[in-house]
Amino acid sequence: MKKAFITGITGQDGSYLAEFLLNKGYEVHGLIRRSSTFNTDRIDHLYRDSHLPGTKLFLHYGDLSVSGQLMDMLASINPDEIYHLGAQSHVRVSFDMPEYTGDITGLGTLRILESIRKTGIKTKFYQASSSEMFGAAPPPQHEKTLFQPRSPYAAAKVYAYYIVQNYRDAYGLFATNGILFNHESPRRGETFVTRKITRAATQIKLGLRDKLYLGNLEAKRDWGFAGDFVEAMWLMLQQDKPDDYAIATGETHSVREFAQRVFSKLDLDYSQYVAVDPRYFRPTEVDVLLGDASKAKKALKWEPKTSFDELVDMMIATDLELAKKEKTLMDAGFTCTNSERMG
Repeated sequence: MKKAFITGITGQDGSYLAEFLLNKGYEVHGLIRRSSTFNTDRIDHLYRDSHLPGTKLFLHYGDLSVSGQLMDMLASINPDEIYHLGAQSHVRVSFDMPEYTGDITGLGTLRILESIRKTGIKTKFYQASSSEMFGAAPPPQHEKTLFQPRSPYAAAKVYAYYIVQNYRDAYGLFATNGILFNHESPRRGETFVTRKITRAATQIKLGLRDKLYLGNLEAKRDWGFAGDFVEAMWLMLQQDKPDDYAIATGETHSVREFAQRVFSKLDLDYSQYVAVDPRYFRPTEVDVLLGDASKAKKALKWEPKTSFDELVDMMIATDLELAKKEKTLMDAGFTCTNSERMG
């Protein structure tokens, strides 16, 4: 039985990847941060008491800022594959917390690579790189496009990308970068623009709120389904030699178009409910991200399976059910949380 170690297992990508690997018979170990509240909602359906026979999912408390603990954990687990998805991953927040973003998103990768090198474990390492690294580079973007990062998050990811290449060349590690373009799902965090739109639109449909406030409506992104993208991560580590791959759908849509599509599917006119709030603009914007995944399609035999329209429908359906539950509670006299009120 293969063993995999996933940082960021409680996030969107981590939960889909854990599902994928468990279905393939892996024993899966995940790194989670200790906090006063549990943040395991996305993987609760996968979790079983570790005392039960046949359990294949194990969670470990730790932090990407503590190198000694990472080293001890990896030496103890001795995984065949490491998927490094953990990061401070919100681009807008990275402008407010640049030092923390650099430490966790950039140096966190270095700490894991050093742990692999010093422990001598024989493992394959996947680094979750980001299309945000391309920044102002003209589209379409691919593996040979020069990076032009436009945020502290993107700059930290560029550092991580190159340190992966350096450890691959210097120490012979099987270390690969997956440059993933935007990938969404019903499990996307509610502060990310796509989920923010589907949450708000379904709440508006049921009369739970009146407005949705967004930033740059003209920003264009290459949006795919996170469930499709985690398969590409796995495929990269099944190759004989490590390499770097861009993963994308090859089509782009604006934030405005995404909002129009969502509201239209709910029989609402988005222009009546969507307003622009300058607080949500980034100090430096990324106008267009459009990926060219030709290399991955040829070498990994990978193709996205979910269309843009199917992705939108999937997210609306989930959030509509969530909004219906909220309405039931509100009709019964309960109030929503602050997070549900946020624009």
